[in-house]
Amino acid sequence: MDTITRTSGGRLARLAGWAQRHRWLAVALWALVLLGVTFTSRLTGSAFHDDNSLPGTESQQVVDLLKTTAQSGANAQIVFKSDSGLPTRRAAVENALGNVRLLPHVRSVTGPFESAATLSRDGRIGYATVTFDAASADLPYADIVKVVDTAKQAKDVQVALAGDPIKRVAEGGGPAEGVGLLAALVVLVFLFRSLLAAGLPVITAVFAVGSTLGAITIVSHYVDIASYTSPLMMLVGFGVGVDYALLIFSRYRSEILAGHDRDAAARRALDTAGRSVLFAGTTVIIALLGLLALGLGGLRGVALAVALTVLMTMLASVTLLPALLSLFGKRLERGIRKHAERREHGKAWRRLADGVQRRPAAPLAIGLLVLVGLSLPAAGMRLGFADSGTDPAGSTTREAYDLMAEGFGPGFSGPLAVVTEDGEPVALQQRLASTPGIARALPPMGLTVLAFPTTSPQDEATADLVTRLRTEVLPSLSGHYLVGGSVAAATDFADAVAARLPLFVLVVVGLSALLLMVVFRSILIPLKAALLNLLSIGASLGVMTLVFGDGWFGAQSGPIEAFVPVMIFAIVFGLSMDYEVFLVSRMHEEWRRTGDARLAVREGLAATGGVITAAGAIMVLVFGAFLLDPSRMLAQFGLGLAVAVLLDALVIRCLLVPAIMRLLGARAWWLPRWLDRRLPHVALEP
Repeated sequence: MDTITRTSGGRLARLAGWAQRHRWLAVALWALVLLGVTFTSRLTGSAFHDDNSLPGTESQQVVDLLKTTAQSGANAQIVFKSDSGLPTRRAAVENALGNVRLLPHVRSVTGPFESAATLSRDGRIGYATVTFDAASADLPYADIVKVVDTAKQAKDVQVALAGDPIKRVAEGGGPAEGVGLLAALVVLVFLFRSLLAAGLPVITAVFAVGSTLGAITIVSHYVDIASYTSPLMMLVGFGVGVDYALLIFSRYRSEILAGHDRDAAARRALDTAGRSVLFAGTTVIIALLGLLALGLGGLRGVALAVALTVLMTMLASVTLLPALLSLFGKRLERGIRKHAERREHGKAWRRLADGVQRRPAAPLAIGLLVLVGLSLPAAGMRLGFADSGTDPAGSTTREAYDLMAEGFGPGFSGPLAVVTEDGEPVALQQRLASTPGIARALPPMGLTVLAFPTTSPQDEATADLVTRLRTEVLPSLSGHYLVGGSVAAATDFADAVAARLPLFVLVVVGLSALLLMVVFRSILIPLKAALLNLLSIGASLGVMTLVFGDGWFGAQSGPIEAFVPVMIFAIVFGLSMDYEVFLVSRMHEEWRRTGDARLAVREGLAATGGVITAAGAIMVLVFGAFLLDPSRMLAQFGLGLAVAVLLDALVIRCLLVPAIMRLLGARAWWLPRWLDRRLPHVALEP
C-alpha cells in the first residue's frame, strides 16, 4: 500500500487510540468547549444581520440612492380597523398612540388621521407609522414587546402590527429541532435495540452543533451572518452529525461481531468508516463553499457557518465518539453480542442486490422515471422574497398585511420605488399612473416616485410588471430611470443567480467528481454520481415547487424563497456524495479483494444497505421536522432536503446504483493508465 494511504490510516487509528487512552480528557475538552462558547455567547448576545445587498443590480442602486435621504432607524406600522368607521374611534386610537410615543426607543409616531393617504377610502382601516431610534436588530426585545402590548390596548378597534421589529417578536421558534432529534433517537433504538447505543450518535451531534452554534453567535458581531443561519445550522448539523456517528458506530459494531476486542474494534472503525466520514464531510464542505462562487454577500456567512458545523461534526465523530465508546465499551459490547443475530439482516439486502442485477433495465427505468417526473415541475419554479403575506395565519404581522390589502389594495405592502437622476419626476408619475398593472402612483418625493401595483408582491403579475417597466415603459421617457423595491430585488436576485449558476455548478460538481476519481480510481463512477445527484436535486426542487409554489397539500402558494434553491443544491449535492462514498467504498473494498464486479455490488449493498436506510430515515425525520416550523423559508428547506435524502437513500442507492454498476461491470473501475499515474493515491480502505 502507498505511503499516503498508510499515513492517513495510521493517523486515524492513533487518534482513536489517543481518545481511548485519554477518554475522560477528550470528553472534558469537548464539554469545556461547549460550555465555554455557550456561556460567552450568552454574555455577548447575537448580532445576526440579513445582508440582502446585490452590488451592481438596479434594485441595489435604488437602495443606495434612497439611503442618502432616508432617516435612520427602523419603522413599524400599527393598523387599526373599525367596521363603524375609524373616525368614530378616534379617541381610542389616539390614546393608544399617545402611550406608544412615551415608550423607550420610539422617536416619533405618525397617526392615521394626519394624512388622507393613511386612511382607507371607506374610512374603516387606517395605519400609524412608528419610527424607532435604532435599527431593528439593535432594539431591545422587551421594548418591542411593550410597543405591541401598548398598541393593542386600544379599545373597540381591531389592532395588528407589521414591520421588521414586529417580526422579531412575532416569530416564535417551532418544536422542529426537538422533534427531529427525538425521532432520530427512536430510529436508532429500533436499529440497535439499546438506548445507550442509540444515544451516542445523538450526544455526539449535540456536542458538535452546540459548540458551533455558540461560536457563530459570537462571530456574528464581526462578520455579517444572516438571521436564519442558526436554525439552518441545526437542521444540517443534527442530520449529518447523527449520521456520521451512526456510520462509525455501525462499523464498530460489525468489528465487535467479527471477534475483535473493544479497543481494536474502535481503531478499525475509525480506520475504515472514519475515513469515509472525513471524505464525505469534505465533499459537503466543498459544496457549501462553492456558494462563494455566486458572489452573493448574503450567502457567504451562511455558507461558512454551515460548513463549520459540518467540520465540527466530523471532528466530534473521530474524537468524541471513540472516547464515548471506550467509556461505555463493556455495556455496549454486551448489548451488541446479545443481539448478534441481527447480522442475518444482510440477507435481505443480498436478495435485493441479486434481484436488481438479474434484470437491471427495469429498476433503472423505474428509478429514472420517478426522478425525471418529479423534476419536471422545477422548470416552473418562481423565485421571490417572503413578506408578511406568507406569515402563519393568526400572527399579528399576517393580520396587518391582510388588513392593509383590504383597505389599500393588494399591492400596498410591496410598492415599487422608481428613481431618476436626470429625468422629469412629474412626467414619470403621470406615466406610471396610466400604466396597466399600477393602481396608484404617489406625487414625486424629490426624484423618487412610489407606485403601488394592482397585484400582491407574491403575485407573478407583479414580477412581470417590473420587467415591463424596465424594458418597455420607462425607456419611452427621456432620462435614466431605476426600478427598486422588494419585487424588483427578487427579480434581480434570480437574474444574478442564473448568471453565476454555471460557475457554481462547475465548481461543486467538478471538485466533487475529481475527489471521487482520486479515491475510487474510476472515470465512470464520478460521472454516475454527479448525474444521479443532479437528478435527486431536481426532484427535490420539483416537489418543493408543487407544495409551496402550487399550493399542494394545503400549503399557501407563492414564490420559493430566492436563495433556497442554491442552498439546497449545495447541501443536497454534498449529502448525496456522503451516501455515494459509504456505499461505493464498500463495493470498492470487495472489488479489490475479489475482482468480481457482481459480487462487489451484492456485498457492498449487504454491508451498507441497512445503515444507509437508517441514516436516511434519520435525516428525513430531522429535516422533515422543520415542516413544523412557522417560518415558510425553513419549511421549504426542510421539505427540499427531506425529499432529496428520501429519494437518494431509497431510489438511487437501492435501485439505480446497483443496476448501473451491474450494467457497467468491471468497466466501472476503469481508469486510463496515464491518468492513474498522474493522480495522487488516497484510499478509503486500509
